[in-house]
Amino acid sequence: MQDSTNTPNRRDVLRSASALAAAFAAGALPFTSARADDAPKPADPPKPDAPKPADVPKPAEPPKPKKVLFFTKSSGFEHPVIRRAKPDELSYAEKTLVEMGKKIGCEITATKDGGYFTPDRLAGFDAVVFYTTGDLTTPGTDKQPPIPKEGVDTLIKWVESGKGFLGLHSADDTFLTPAGGPVHPYIKLVGGEFNKHGSSQNAKIIAADKSFGPIKDLADFELIEEWYKVRNLSPDLHIILVQDTQSMSDPQYRQLKPYPQTWARSQGTGRVFYTSMGHREEVWKNPNFEKIVLGGLSWVTASADADVKPNLKETAPGTEDLLRKD
Repeated sequence: MQDSTNTPNRRDVLRSASALAAAFAAGALPFTSARADDAPKPADPPKPDAPKPADVPKPAEPPKPKKVLFFTKSSGFEHPVIRRAKPDELSYAEKTLVEMGKKIGCEITATKDGGYFTPDRLAGFDAVVFYTTGDLTTPGTDKQPPIPKEGVDTLIKWVESGKGFLGLHSADDTFLTPAGGPVHPYIKLVGGEFNKHGSSQNAKIIAADKSFGPIKDLADFELIEEWYKVRNLSPDLHIILVQDTQSMSDPQYRQLKPYPQTWARSQGTGRVFYTSMGHREEVWKNPNFEKIVLGGLSWVTASADADVKPNLKETAPGTEDLLRKD
């Protein structure tokens, strides 16, 4: 017979199981059946702060175009390349220069209206290009509005303030010096004055300065053109191209020593560039002419730099008699 005090009966087993279940429910005993994937995961690394609007670099703005006024009034002879078939239709030279200017970031405004030559209206431009003749303060041949009486003084002061002037072909056949009279201030600005010309003919042009900024790689070349002879040259000219008179067929040129054909100079803090080329349409199509004009335009608009130290004696010796006397 078993001892009933050492053997648990059914009632005791049920009582123990109930107590154990109550302890689990109350959290008194640890629960050890958790799976490995139930373990807490490590925190994600902190994300960098999004850039603030001020920290985002702005794209570089394209350079603003240079504003250039192309003035083609003819108070004297009107050259065919600047003659308009209709008042609102640009001439051959005007259309060509507008397209040329786009290649170097220049916005060209072509006009025959002398009313632009006031301080307020010139203020919006970086440079002017002149292809003109005669006394521009008069209606003259083309009957277009003349510049004001004080317009030349306004132009000169504007250039001296740091602006640019580029003269083409007959720009030096403008405000000519009267016989025995003083040299006009405009001619002093340009740096020289038209004297005479013969018939169009071939000539060799010597690149006297092969290091002039934007046209430094220009070599000697030949061209058929209406070549100007000059007088009243400024003593401070920096000669870029020289007319090789001995390469020409006309005796009136051959009797002269090689003389300046394209030059640059300073006027105050402004820049002045002149070339006698530009008479014929064929010249406007010539790549050397385009290079010279665009190089001069780049320089007078301060888009390029160049040394303009006076060099007349070195580049065209024996032409001192062409210098103006005052």
